[in-house]
Amino acid sequence: MKIVFMGTPDFAAVSLEALIAAGHEITAVVTQPDKAKGRSREPVPTPVKVCAAAHGIPVMQPRRIRAAEAVQALKAYEADVYVVAAFGQILSQEVLDIPPRGCLNIHASLLPKYRGTSPIQYALLKGEERTGITIMQMDAGIDTGDMLYKKEIVIDSRDNYETLHDRLAKLGGEAITEALTLLTQDKLTPEKQREELSCYAPLIDKEMGEIDFDADAGEIDRKIRAMTPWPSAYTRYHGKQLKIWRAEPAAEEESGSPGVILRTDRDSVTVAAGSGALRIYELQLEGKKRMSARDFLLGVRMQPGERLGV
Repeated sequence: MKIVFMGTPDFAAVSLEALIAAGHEITAVVTQPDKAKGRSREPVPTPVKVCAAAHGIPVMQPRRIRAAEAVQALKAYEADVYVVAAFGQILSQEVLDIPPRGCLNIHASLLPKYRGTSPIQYALLKGEERTGITIMQMDAGIDTGDMLYKKEIVIDSRDNYETLHDRLAKLGGEAITEALTLLTQDKLTPEKQREELSCYAPLIDKEMGEIDFDADAGEIDRKIRAMTPWPSAYTRYHGKQLKIWRAEPAAEEESGSPGVILRTDRDSVTVAAGSGALRIYELQLEGKKRMSARDFLLGVRMQPGERLGV
């Protein structure tokens, strides 16, 4: 099929590569404008732009995809269908109406659960056992269109945002290529989303990473995994920010005042939660490198009875 692909981050680039490998003709790629990054503030291309350039595919980078000039530019690229994955802009009805087969979105949740920008993180935060990819026929709403195709995976108990993101990115590439095959055979049956089952996954921000030790150990563990590697989960130790990169609920029956260090051993720091306790295996003190608890404790003499969060 002839496809205009719209996407921006690594998640989308994986699907673009899958479509190219499957033999589809990508007539154009639409991605966000380059952003200045680092100390030099040099513009950095998006992962999707890098992928498109490697394959010699024309690239559009409109600041507003809804603008009249962007719409006219899109119409110049022949396409049967538009495929959208984490593009970062809302498409107008005018854009949605351009391709004869419509616009298909690759969404990283099992809709109607977790519509919005952060479905992977919220699946972890809420303790879901399964998640997946939904290929959706886009409409003017935010992730409200008819569902066309789904693929599921089990969330591992130690998955964090990074590992689950990478697995879902690969699954997204598989799902869209399979869905397009069915589309060409007219074998996709649209399914309406049930509004009563829907929920929203809004944008994650840095403040959401702060750990509340009054929560139970399982909830804190889910937050750490959902916020790793960005924006990271954090607390304070003697007035300095302390990031916690890897932990798990303690298997032993342990309790104490929330946030108080119960014990340290060779490989971990155990901290009391509102219910149960959390064993911390990897952490990072402000101004220091990320390191294992073993290495951290060689330089920082944490003591039982000290409190995190202050």
